[in-house]
Amino acid sequence: MKFLNLFIIPFVVLTLACSPLAASGSAQPVRAAASEADDFTAIDAFIVDQLDTLNVPGASWAIVTGDQIVHTQSYGSGMKGQAPTAQTPFFIGSLTKSFTALAVMQLVEAGRVDLDAPVQRYLPWFALAGEDTSMPAEPVSVRQLLYQTSGLSQIPGMRGLGNFYDGPDAIEQLGRVQARDGLARPAGTVFEYSNSNYNLLGLIVEAASGETYSNYVQNHIFEPLDMQHSSTSKAAAKQDGLAVGHMMVFGLPLAVPNLPVPVGSLPSGQLISNTEDMAHYLIAQLNGGRYGAAQVLSAEGIKEMHTPAAEVYMFGERMSDYGMGWYVDNSGEEEVVMHWGETPDYFGYLGMLPEQQRGVVLLVNADQHFYTYPLLDLGNGVADLLAGEEPVKNTWLVLPWVLRALLLLPVLQIVGMQAAQRRLKRWQTDPAARPGRTKLWLLHFLPPMLLNLIIVALGVGLSASGLFKFSLLFMGDLVAIILMCAALAAVGLVLRTRMMIPMLKTSR
Repeated sequence: MKFLNLFIIPFVVLTLACSPLAASGSAQPVRAAASEADDFTAIDAFIVDQLDTLNVPGASWAIVTGDQIVHTQSYGSGMKGQAPTAQTPFFIGSLTKSFTALAVMQLVEAGRVDLDAPVQRYLPWFALAGEDTSMPAEPVSVRQLLYQTSGLSQIPGMRGLGNFYDGPDAIEQLGRVQARDGLARPAGTVFEYSNSNYNLLGLIVEAASGETYSNYVQNHIFEPLDMQHSSTSKAAAKQDGLAVGHMMVFGLPLAVPNLPVPVGSLPSGQLISNTEDMAHYLIAQLNGGRYGAAQVLSAEGIKEMHTPAAEVYMFGERMSDYGMGWYVDNSGEEEVVMHWGETPDYFGYLGMLPEQQRGVVLLVNADQHFYTYPLLDLGNGVADLLAGEEPVKNTWLVLPWVLRALLLLPVLQIVGMQAAQRRLKRWQTDPAARPGRTKLWLLHFLPPMLLNLIIVALGVGLSASGLFKFSLLFMGDLVAIILMCAALAAVGLVLRTRMMIPMLKTSR
């Protein structure tokens, strides 16, 4: 199964390689059918081994077959001394998008939304023009928002995750801000994953239904599917035993129970649920919209949501397809319908094997942007095992040690600066030991100065970018290293220049 990643920050490249070391953890069964428990031993061991290596504090997962939850399991070594249960709420990140898509499709079947109507029909204030003034404005349709082919850029959606305004109009306020960014390309041409698409869809749900997004999801999805521990509010979830979220900082979990929520991005990635409730949701997705006696969408509507519609490329390589809030991966022996979600402190994965009528949900109470790589590979590996395939080796399990190794960069920088200072002082006191002017310029002045300038520019560019808040939230450890190295480089620039200019003037 090919690995998908659509949240790449260009200024960060991780190329270090270290050996992984397993951290302590424990697996604790929550509920499983006794007759089938042995069937999932290998899957449980696979998950626990990787969670141990990644040093995440807690997780919960469930497997469904047909219309039954056949297995649940929990893992925890940092949940205030207790492992989570199948009823413990977690933020589910972008798994929210499939809920928003389901809400839109419910309104389509109710005759309140037309998929091919322009967004302006439901949001009259919504007006876009291309960022390139030579590119004519294109009407964006509801369908294009669902397929992520609207032409809206990924960047504004990422910026919105740092907007913590929580007024009753938070979703609309953010939607208006994101709309002003305009189109990055003509509507309907290219897939580009953007939270902006699904935030706007949340507003369409409100406009077409006459309910707030929160009330609509509660009344038309959570309640029919008996999702008793799912919510749209962190405060409510805390009262229900919300798992403590953790930011992974240099590969170590840091509890952040009071991290604010970007309420304006609720329809794109801020719902809260648990493995049992998400298993109910998977059952409905696998059974034509039905869970028990509830029918939340027609079988035809569910099929349309899972139908590939937009081709997903990365670096020119075809990775998968996108439907309505779901990726559709046909790279293995069996089709996998899946999605993942990340917040600064939680990760979630949903995967379905429609041919086998099987699915898996995995929720983790920790994340860091680059932790999405190994956790996504973990989720995909479980889907492979459910399909009877050998999972692709998860090469990202070294990540905790790679992140810790980054702490060496400012140390090495300081050591290098001290060595350079000693050398320059020796040349000041002993001009005879000093290299000639050409060597001074080409070897000892220009290259270090250029390197320091690049590092300073990297820090300044990051600080001034619109993605600084996003980066600080999702990879604060990396941002800290970049800013620390930039500050040291600035000091190095000043000291080296002050010491070398007189030598360059007097050397031959």
